[in-house]
Amino acid sequence: MADGNTPMGFKERLRYYRDRAGMSRRVLGELCGRSEEWVKALETGKILMPRMLMLVRLAELLDVENLAELTGEQKLTAATYGKRQHEQAERIGHVLASHPIIFGDREPVPADALAATVAQAWMVWHGSPQHRTAIAAILPRLLEDARTSAKLLEGRDRRRALASLAQVYHLAQLYFSFQPMHDLVMLTGDRAMHAAQDADDPHAMAAAAWYVNHVFRDAAINAEARIELAHQATKLLRPENSDTDRSLWGLMHLAIALSHAKTGRRGDAERHWDLAHDAAQRIDGHHPWLLFGQPMVDAYAITMYADLTIASEAVRQAERIALAPLPSATRRSFHTIEIARAYHLQNQPVAAVHLLNKAHEIAPDTIAYNLFTRSALMELSATGGATVRDDARDLAHRLQLPVAS
Repeated sequence: MADGNTPMGFKERLRYYRDRAGMSRRVLGELCGRSEEWVKALETGKILMPRMLMLVRLAELLDVENLAELTGEQKLTAATYGKRQHEQAERIGHVLASHPIIFGDREPVPADALAATVAQAWMVWHGSPQHRTAIAAILPRLLEDARTSAKLLEGRDRRRALASLAQVYHLAQLYFSFQPMHDLVMLTGDRAMHAAQDADDPHAMAAAAWYVNHVFRDAAINAEARIELAHQATKLLRPENSDTDRSLWGLMHLAIALSHAKTGRRGDAERHWDLAHDAAQRIDGHHPWLLFGQPMVDAYAITMYADLTIASEAVRQAERIALAPLPSATRRSFHTIEIARAYHLQNQPVAAVHLLNKAHEIAPDTIAYNLFTRSALMELSATGGATVRDDARDLAHRLQLPVAS
């Protein structure tokens, strides 16, 4: 505690130390890579206390030596702000981080067969409610086969194998996401981009740019660099030529929109979302494994406005869409959680907990690793009304989060 007059809650303490530092909301937001509205939402309790890395950044900027002075009574625990680790993560991490020397006496998997196997792996990821466990069973062998083929095949077949290898790294990145293995998430993104560039495949490079944007956007860093990467990827594509190019072109604009939303630039975010929306309307169906299409773009509008902390618009978007057309249990669960986040922003805890339970029914594995879910349930288990508190505690117990009885 700085002195006896220091307020007790996190939102009050953040305002106190910001005022003490003589720093405006706009300046603090910019220094954090966020917006003035984001700081206001923290100080008014509209959004939850941020994750550990951002808390450390806030403490540094506000010259607060002891992090507990900033967080107050909201104690930091591994269960609340840490990340869950899958039981196979260490084994798969070892396979991923290894550098096997591949000799010519091994038989590469033909490019067609490798592409078909990778396509099946995407079906596993999108179709299984326990997608991490399901993909963990096949990922080590898939990595081995893709690396071998990318090394030993020649010419066009080698380039196709490299494009498949990039997709395998995308699957690994998704597997490691929201786990305490940030270095491996970064490694997979980097290796995927290198494989895509070696393949000299514009489609593979655009897909890699989407996943690189995911990594850095979640970490709230390198906003301008990731936006520029997506812009560069759009120049590789010919949206007038095919649904594939149109899908990836739209996906790049969706990535740009979401990155602008993270930094509070509403006009830019909405402009690029409109471009993505227009592209989605002009394709037949959806991309086979990135799933870009109208339902995906509509669903990400909720995320965009939630990140902009415009609760009313996030809820309005949520009420106009249907997630059933999304051909992925993983995505349906994620976007249901994002709808819950929108209602939480609007201070509607009953709706938020109901939707989190619905997301659990769709894909337990998605919600178990979701950081908003973990924080929200810990908060609502302690501070929600009687009905909300009991429902939040019940779901928290199912997710193996330690909450008070």
